[in-house]
Amino acid sequence: MTRTDPNDVPRPDAQLHFGVFFQGVNYWTIWSDPASGSQISPESYRRVAQTAERGLFDAFFLGEGLRLREVGGRVHELDVAGRPDAITQLAALAAVTDRIGLVSTTNTTYNEPADLARRLAGLDLLSDGRAGWNVVTTDNAWTGENFRRGGYLDHADRYRRAEAFLTAARAIWDGFAGDTPTPVRIRDEHFTVDVTPTVPRSRQGHPVIFQAGDSSEGRDFAARNADVIFSAHGTDFDDALAFADDIRARLRVAGRPEDDLRILPGTSIVVGATAAEAEEKAAWVRREQITPATALAQAGLLWNLDLSGYDPDGPLPKDDPRPQDTSGAFGAARVADAQGIIERWRQAADANGWSLRETVINLGQRARGHVGTPQALADKFAHFVRHGAVDGFNVSPYLVPHGLDDIVELLVPALQERGIYRTAYTGSTLREHLHLRPR
Repeated sequence: MTRTDPNDVPRPDAQLHFGVFFQGVNYWTIWSDPASGSQISPESYRRVAQTAERGLFDAFFLGEGLRLREVGGRVHELDVAGRPDAITQLAALAAVTDRIGLVSTTNTTYNEPADLARRLAGLDLLSDGRAGWNVVTTDNAWTGENFRRGGYLDHADRYRRAEAFLTAARAIWDGFAGDTPTPVRIRDEHFTVDVTPTVPRSRQGHPVIFQAGDSSEGRDFAARNADVIFSAHGTDFDDALAFADDIRARLRVAGRPEDDLRILPGTSIVVGATAAEAEEKAAWVRREQITPATALAQAGLLWNLDLSGYDPDGPLPKDDPRPQDTSGAFGAARVADAQGIIERWRQAADANGWSLRETVINLGQRARGHVGTPQALADKFAHFVRHGAVDGFNVSPYLVPHGLDDIVELLVPALQERGIYRTAYTGSTLREHLHLRPR
């Protein structure tokens, strides 16, 4: 349902929320620029977090990597090789920031409730109520190989475990709600817990719960359990609104108010002084993201072939794709309708005279994002948030550690002029920043 009538604004007082996602495992970070810094240095984390806090962002999110990615049995050279433990790194950032939320992406498949609940409660207490937990599950066997029990869980089973895990963690946090801890005992099909909590609750009560599942099971899980949901539905307004309306319907089914969950799609933002400058900058970003090696790697996933010996400035491979491996093995290619995509690529490459790399730049997997002047983006985001399509965005910078500078220095003032973005933090906890009910 499209809402475009300027006189029919369902949320005229809505405020836009920003988070920043320090991901690490990706191809869209520009590695080759002289301004690019280390992806694992504490200084890079500090610089991004403090810039986001200067821009009055709600939260800094740190991704998780439990095993290095591999291709053909070798470490994948186009991804970050290594990442510190998220909770440890966020604890360090708590000492050099004052207000911004600190969100750990931490797995429920390969952790246990009593241990993780204590670690998250420790971060929440240390940061004075700024902790969040991005609840993720893992569906592959190769990550499990790094853990004693190995293996992996089927899709439905990992969500059942995650829900039982979160229920246990909340019981543990509530077990130290007063001055005296209360023993927590849980016996169910997933866990046997017998623990007396050792960490008092922070001023925000519980760490804020984030969730990013886009499947029907993931959306239902978020509607029942999460405070914030990430999504891939934040570029096109109608698509974003359809996702938001679906989540609100699931919230009603779960017995929760429609405004009980914040919707923060992941996105990238390219800002330019003029529309032409913004488009030129976005084209540069795309070219720098798709290096020759990245182009060969992306095409190799589509063809399910090692294309490292191909010329990226030459034509597309004439070979048909190899059958896709759907076993879930480490590094296995899993692309739906590879043959159909390849045919479309060939037609476009022939029509435009594109090389392999040019084809990937124009047709390959694109980072979801917004491009424009500060004024145009502010108007666009005001429309998104005031018509209920989003509550804000979780920004993935294309350059680390300086990728937020244009947003903070140019876009944020334009948003503030329109009255849709805070001019100062009004609370001190992450739950207060997001205007969530107490826990």
